Amino acid sequence: MQAEIITIGDELLIGQVIDTNSAFISKKLNKIGVSVCQITSIPDDKDHIIKALKEAEEKADIIILTGGLGPTKDDVTKKTIAKYFNDTLVREASVLKNIELLWEKHIKQPLAQVNKDQALIPSKATALMNKFGSAPGMWIPKNDKIFISLPGVPFEMKALMEDEVIPKLKTTFNCPYILHKTLLVYGVGESTLAARIEDWEDALPRHIKLAYLPNLGKLRLRLTAKGLNKEQINSEVQQQIDQLLPLIKDEFVGFEDEESSIEVVLGKQLVKFGKTLAVAESCTGGKIAEHITANAGASAYFKGGLVTYATQSKIDVLGVSKDIIDAYTVVSLKVAEAMAKNALTLFKSDYAIATTGNAGPEKGDSNANVGTVFIAIATKKGVFSEGFNMGNHRTKVINKAVNKAFEMLQKEILKNR
Repeated sequence: MQAEIITIGDELLIGQVIDTNSAFISKKLNKIGVSVCQITSIPDDKDHIIKALKEAEEKADIIILTGGLGPTKDDVTKKTIAKYFNDTLVREASVLKNIELLWEKHIKQPLAQVNKDQALIPSKATALMNKFGSAPGMWIPKNDKIFISLPGVPFEMKALMEDEVIPKLKTTFNCPYILHKTLLVYGVGESTLAARIEDWEDALPRHIKLAYLPNLGKLRLRLTAKGLNKEQINSEVQQQIDQLLPLIKDEFVGFEDEESSIEVVLGKQLVKFGKTLAVAESCTGGKIAEHITANAGASAYFKGGLVTYATQSKIDVLGVSKDIIDAYTVVSLKVAEAMAKNALTLFKSDYAIATTGNAGPEKGDSNANVGTVFIAIATKKGVFSEGFNMGNHRTKVINKAVNKAFEMLQKEILKNR
């Protein structure tokens, strides 16, 4: 079962808005066994929409459009869809009633004609009720294919996908089962790991695929299998994982689901063991804390953090000894260790992460080379630290430092469990 996603909007093509809709739709389709064969972005233009629809119809079973359903003149998707199907627009009473209720509840202003016209849909379409906006989704069958048009507003699109589109697709098509299992690996490069597991990879059954997904100090190994027998697919993939794990046991940190990451894995482990965490950041500028607190429930294990970016703030706020800084410089193992130990005490936590380094482009308060980063992990049993050269690109240095800090914390948690 193949699908194509067509995103509509000039704002996507000029980089004003990032297309997050396609990623969401792809994940939802994949869960029910529908593979996305292509994602196309086009402007709000009738000729482009017609061309995209024709090309998608040739190769996909399901065509999903997002965007271009607003009430203004630059939103031409609905009229163009009607033209494509040699259809006319008709007023859908249930959609108009929904719009009136939304206006009465939230807008509390007279309903303009352009808003009433949002209730116009092609006569061949079934309306998909949008509980968060005035533009309905549209479901249009053509021979053995389904065309679906959704609003471009992400939260409106997401609700329609979950509440309307996915249930209808599941009852319309007999979709295969697709399984993805993603393993999180830290501390080893893609080529090194590939050489280590080469024999295992070569022996994989043809219907089980392996993908390497590297990203600044971390690596995801994704196993994908597709078939009609769910139990058989699950069993076969698990057998392959059981063979793989002994080969990567020192670098494997856990499994990743579609919303997960090492921060989520760490959070679950901290909760499981009843432990807490604090951070003291310099070169990472609060990114470690940002990654941690982006996850719901982080308050159960995250005590807090400090961003002591300037040298003086490390002394005044975090209590790092000026003598240590003078003796070893602000970018050093000793300062990273002092930061971690003081954060542990200040926040009364079980673990503390500290970072200090030179992300560039200038050297700042230290003579350390750009890319030099020191990371320390403190516990009630002691502190350990490591030094790294993360390269010479500022963003890359910062993100690699964040990932390395999480890797070091993960290993310390597992060591002390």
